[in-house]
Amino acid sequence: MKTSLDEMAALVAVVDTGSITAAAEALQQTVSGVSRALARLESKLAATLLRRTTRRLELTEEGAAFLAHARAILAAVDEAEGQMAARLQRPAGRLRVNAASPFMLHVVVPRVGGFRARYPDIQLELNTNDSLIDLIEQRTDLALRIGPLRDSTLHARPLGRFRLRVVAAPAYLKAQGRPRSVDELRGHRLIGFTAPEHLNQWPLRGAHGDSLAITPAVSASSGETVRQLALAGEGIACLADFMTREDRARGDLVQVCPRDTVEVLQPVHAVYYRNTALAARIQCFVDYLAQQLAEIAE
Repeated sequence: MKTSLDEMAALVAVVDTGSITAAAEALQQTVSGVSRALARLESKLAATLLRRTTRRLELTEEGAAFLAHARAILAAVDEAEGQMAARLQRPAGRLRVNAASPFMLHVVVPRVGGFRARYPDIQLELNTNDSLIDLIEQRTDLALRIGPLRDSTLHARPLGRFRLRVVAAPAYLKAQGRPRSVDELRGHRLIGFTAPEHLNQWPLRGAHGDSLAITPAVSASSGETVRQLALAGEGIACLADFMTREDRARGDLVQVCPRDTVEVLQPVHAVYYRNTALAARIQCFVDYLAQQLAEIAE
């Protein structure tokens, strides 16, 4: 008797979520139903796939080997269904998107309405995380990442690039004075990042070269927090244009040391785990976002 897609999906869900109970919730099934599916699968394969302990479930060697095939089969079925939906020009299904909170707030959220109007059958699930995530572990279809990519296991599509600028609120510059040179910045309150450290390298030329290593007076893990601190007049910050474009247009933030600024463009990529063509719902979102970013990216 051949194994079924539901049985494979049960195994994948249990491994990804870490328990039968969590898998049942993710699959919207009963715990007993998932347990029976696993039992049928092991019976059909005449092999133990999961080793059950009092604390957790562990894949056996046979389970790990079968899991890889199960993932590929489920992905192929998902892709086939997505392509069929695309033929009907009605891509459908849940799409889980992850991005750093500033990019989500300033770039993705303002464009959700336009995307949903074009693809009403796609259910968007938007999650934010300011650090790198494991796409499979976080059950994410697509991540939007800013900066150079380091994970060679990811497939990626470039979406655009955004210039970095050093900015401050007019109220801060009025109270503390506008720095007339890069050297004068050292006497000002600088707002930086807790991590990664390269974000505290500002694109300013001087005797130090084309990159100035700053020592922040206050640091934050999120770019949106850095932006809010700058808007509140707490100091000078270095941020990407996608965060400050409207602030600068309104005059709420102004560029500092523009003549000494080196052109540094931060790339934005859509990244995903796929060995085949993208599912239609992912392809639609990536294409839509790329089109939108072409209008605002440098």
